[in-house]
Order: sequence, then structure tokens, then C-alpha cells
Amino acid sequence: MNDARLSVRALAERLHLSRAGAYARLQRLTDDGVIAGYTTRVKPHLAGLDTTAYIALNIEQNTWRQVSAALAQLEYVDTIALLGAEFDVILRAHAPDNLALRTLVLERIQAIPGIIGTRTWLAFEEIEGAGTPWPE
Repeated sequence: MNDARLSVRALAERLHLSRAGAYARLQRLTDDGVIAGYTTRVKPHLAGLDTTAYIALNIEQNTWRQVSAALAQLEYVDTIALLGAEFDVILRAHAPDNLALRTLVLERIQAIPGIIGTRTWLAFEEIEGAGTPWPE
């Protein structure tokens, strides 16, 4: 999880396995869907996305599929979760500034059919890697 670019040879050395054994395990984890893909993590503030917010939504019953599909198309939204709580959905957005965040919430999100209301919290800081379940 910490370095998807790690070679099979280096992974095998870390795990004290043969290269063939490490490759077989990786293949099995991929085939079983445990490893869903490889990606790049971007530090939003270094990419010019200086405003981070968590936005909670209440939606009409039976609109989750349509609402989530519409939310997934929005610029600046990077995480969407269906909740079993006071709010139905929470999402995280990284925007360049407060004006872009305002536009996202008031003009884009609130215009999606099925959304009843929103509540937005600004995040002053995010701690990368907090709570990572697996050590190196």
C-alpha cells in the first residue's frame, strides 16, 4: 500500500519469499479482488487545491444511485460515502479556494435532483496516513 511501484523482487525480499511466491500471492490477491488496482496519491495543496471540506447531504429515499452517479461527475469531489447516520451521504472535496467550494456546494451539489439539504465543514488540516491499518 505504501509503494505500488515496488518491484516484485523487492517485495519478495521484504517478505522473505521467492520472487515466484511473491508474484503468485500478488496475482491471487488481484484475482480475488483484494487488490483493486494501483493509483497515484496527490497532495491536494501542492496541486493548488488549498481548500478542503467535508460535505454532508440528506437525500430523498431511493435516489442513492442517481445522486451518487451525479456526485461522481463533479470536479473537486474525491470521496463519496453512503452513511447510516444523521446524514445520508458524506463527501470530501478539495477545491482551489472558498469561491470554488461555494460554487460546488451551492450551484452544483444543491442542484442535483434528490438532494434535500447540505452541511459543510472546512478542514483546517489533514493528516496523511493517519490510521493506516497495515504497517510496512
